[in-house]
Amino acid sequence: QLQLVESGGGLVQPGGSLRLSCVGSGLTLDYSAVGWFRQAPGKEREGVSCIGMSGSFTNYADSVKGRFTISRDDAKNTVYLQMNSLKPDDTAVYYCAAAPYLVITGPCPKDYFGSWGQGTQVTVSS
Repeated sequence: QLQLVESGGGLVQPGGSLRLSCVGSGLTLDYSAVGWFRQAPGKEREGVSCIGMSGSFTNYADSVKGRFTISRDDAKNTVYLQMNSLKPDDTAVYYCAAAPYLVITGPCPKDYFGSWGQGTQVTVSS
């Protein structure tokens, strides 16, 4: 059974950067699309970015385009989310999730992701 663990969250000032990591164990991530999602207090969980198998496709929410970069290192069974130029609106719990054999062609389809991590808190504040 695939287990996902996120790390890298924390408190950062506006304009700062963080890199989140999502490490898989139990099963390889090689054949999975992986997505990053976030949920702020009182809001729905939303897709931030997702990456297809072998990095064949990436997608970003409009709110993070040009600031966030998703990547994967299958040798390390890890997916990263580099977050630059952070804003207070980016404050949320960030989750990674995996969807085996899912082919992504557009926005991250949250309902297709069945394996979820426990989340990591990102707080952007001065």
